Amino acid sequence: MSLPPSVREDVALRLLESLEAVGQESVDESWTAEIASRVDEVVSGEVRMVPGEDVFAELADRRAARRGARDA
Repeated sequence: MSLPPSVREDVALRLLESLEAVGQESVDESWTAEIASRVDEVVSGEVRMVPGEDVFAELADRRAARRGARDA
């Protein structure tokens, strides 16, 4: 506490960055496992791929339906 505020701020930021780096490794590992699992599901045929155009068209239809219901 005897350090000047600017130095304390620098120390605090460095400590936070060191914690974020450790946490990020865990997040990266979790995402890597999730991606591998999803790839396995696609390769095995367990899930069916849907073209992006179909997904966006369905979302647009749902949005239009909601707007229509709200405006009615």
